[in-house]
Amino acid sequence: MHVNYGVRSSEKSDFCIDDLTFELGGRSKKNKQVADIDNAYIVKDDIEYGYGNVIPLWAFGLTY
Repeated sequence: MHVNYGVRSSEKSDFCIDDLTFELGGRSKKNKQVADIDNAYIVKDDIEYGYGNVIPLWAFGLTY
């Protein structure tokens, strides 16, 4: 991702890519940590499909 986008750490989440905020977690990760952040997404491991602002971790492999 860092080849085409600005990737940086974040104080409220795990990392940011340009103006998007990402929080990583397992299947039971909740939205509470990033609920007050605009353009925030939860990246969950061990799920097959995304929904709302939740993205499966495996989908990040498709961006390479």
